Amino acid sequence: MSSYRVERWDRVSVAATAALCAVVVALAFVPLVIGANGVDKLTTLLVYLILAVMWNALAGYAGLVSVGQQAFFGLGAYFAIQLSNHGVGVYLSLLLASLLAGLVSVPTSLFVLRLRAGVFAIGTWVVAEAFHLLVNLDHSVGGVTGTSLTALNAFSAGDRRDYNYWATLGAAVVLLALTFSLLRSRTGASLPAIRDDEDAAASVGVRVLATRWVVYVFAAIGCGAAGALWLATSITFQPNSYFSVQWTAYMIFMVLVGGLGTFEGPIVGAIVFFLIQDRFGDQGVWYLVGLGGAAIFFALFLGRGVWGSVVDRFGLKLLPVGYRLRRDERT
Repeated sequence: MSSYRVERWDRVSVAATAALCAVVVALAFVPLVIGANGVDKLTTLLVYLILAVMWNALAGYAGLVSVGQQAFFGLGAYFAIQLSNHGVGVYLSLLLASLLAGLVSVPTSLFVLRLRAGVFAIGTWVVAEAFHLLVNLDHSVGGVTGTSLTALNAFSAGDRRDYNYWATLGAAVVLLALTFSLLRSRTGASLPAIRDDEDAAASVGVRVLATRWVVYVFAAIGCGAAGALWLATSITFQPNSYFSVQWTAYMIFMVLVGGLGTFEGPIVGAIVFFLIQDRFGDQGVWYLVGLGGAAIFFALFLGRGVWGSVVDRFGLKLLPVGYRLRRDERT
C-alpha cells in the first residue's frame, strides 16, 4: 500500500541550503583574494541578482507585471545623492535611500494597485516617467546633466571598491533572506492564489490588496537599494540613465531566462545575463540583438526558463518556499 506525507525540506534542499551558506561566507572574503576587476564584476552581478529577485517576487509570485521598476531604482540613487549632500554618512545614505524609495511606493501603490493586467503595466511605466521628469527638474542634482556622489572621494579607490562590494553582498543576502521568509509565510502562501485567480482567492478570505501591497513596497525597497548601490559603484548620477526602462527590461530578461515563479530562477537568470553582458556587452548593437535572440530562444524552447524546466523535468527544489506531497511506497 502507499501513503502520503507533506514535506518542505528534503536531503537535497538541506544540503543545497548549507552549500549556499558556505558560498556566502566564502564571498565575504573575495576582496582579499582576487583583483579589482573581479570584485567590480561580482558587485555588478549582485546588483543584477537583487533586481531579478525583486521583479520575480512581483510578477512571478504576485502576478504584478511591472514595467516601471526603474522608478525605484532611480529614486534610490537620487535619495542617496540628496542625503549625502545634506551631511548623512555616505554608506548610511545608501541604506536610508532604499527605505525612502519604499516610502514613496506607499502613496504610489494607492493608484497602481487598483489597476489590472496590461493597464497595471502601463500605469507603472507612467509613474516611472513622472518621477523621472520631477528629478530632471531638480537643479540641486544637476537636472538632466546629473551630478556625482562626491562623498565617496573621501575613500581611496581600493577601499571604496571593497566597501561597495561588501555593502552589495550584505544587501543581496538580506534581501534574498527576506524574500525567502516572505514567500514561506502565510502572506507568501497566498500569493500564487492571488496571481492565478484573485476573485477566487478573495472568496476564501485572502486579503488581496493588502497582500499585493506588501510585495509591491518590498520590491520598491529592493530596487531602491539596487539603485543606490549602483550609484556607489559608478559614482555619477544621470536621471536619463537611472530612470531608463532598460533596467526593467533587464529584470524581465533575467527572470524569464531563469524561471518565472521559482525562487532559484532569478539567481540562474542573473548569472546568465551577467555572462552574456560580460562577454558581448562591448559589441554595441549586436549585444542587443543577442539579448533579443536569447529571449526569443527561451520563449520558444524553454518557456519555463532554465530552472523552471529543471523543476518540471526532475522536480528538484533546492530552496523550497512551498510544500509538496510525497508518496511513500510500502509493502
